[in-house]
Amino acid sequence: MKILLVDDERRIIEVLEAYLVREGYEIHSADNGIDALKKVKTLNPDLIILDLMLPDISGEEVCRLVRKESDVPILMLTAKSAEDDRINGIVMGADDYLTKPFSPREVVVRVQAILRRVKKTEKVERLEFNRKKLVIDLIKKEVTVNGDYITLTPIEYKLLTNMAVNPGRVYSRMDLLEKIQDEGMYYEGYERSVDTHIKNLRKKIEMDSRQPDFIVTVFGMGYKFGGVLDAANAPV
Repeated sequence: MKILLVDDERRIIEVLEAYLVREGYEIHSADNGIDALKKVKTLNPDLIILDLMLPDISGEEVCRLVRKESDVPILMLTAKSAEDDRINGIVMGADDYLTKPFSPREVVVRVQAILRRVKKTEKVERLEFNRKKLVIDLIKKEVTVNGDYITLTPIEYKLLTNMAVNPGRVYSRMDLLEKIQDEGMYYEGYERSVDTHIKNLRKKIEMDSRQPDFIVTVFGMGYKFGGVLDAANAPV
């Protein structure tokens, strides 16, 4: 798989390249934002490792421009460690965020985790739950409840699909905020706004939103998807 490293510090490029090549990845690099954007188009990488402090245009701007054209996973690297900076990086379109100084081994682990999630999602084309009570077609991006098509907002659809791919996993509000970062969530600004979207989603897919079958509250922690995946449609 191809990884594009974008950083103006040559030493960082060399160290990360050595570790990632050892794991079998094909590595390409860029030391500025303009070159990075060109290589994204020509190389079509499977993942981008992107430093925010670049000499020409910022990493944030690179991320924004990439997100207009591609869903390629992005791991951001930055010296900024404040919570607001981390959230801003995520809502701009990053899939993960790592502050400097960092361990090259941690970068490798983060890269592997991101690519596993992407690969798992790509394998699944259709999800059926509770004997087809809820069906999600991930190719057509269509959702049916008891055979009837329902209309979801982009945020509602992304919340539903990200949770449904991993039934039973508990997601904090921050986890869900990160999942929907590229759908305009940053305009609302706070983790608690996730609750509003969950409430609206429940109204559309649950028979009784006060006793939900699918989007279940885990008190003090967040939410999980409680639907039972029909065996014939379980991910390989």
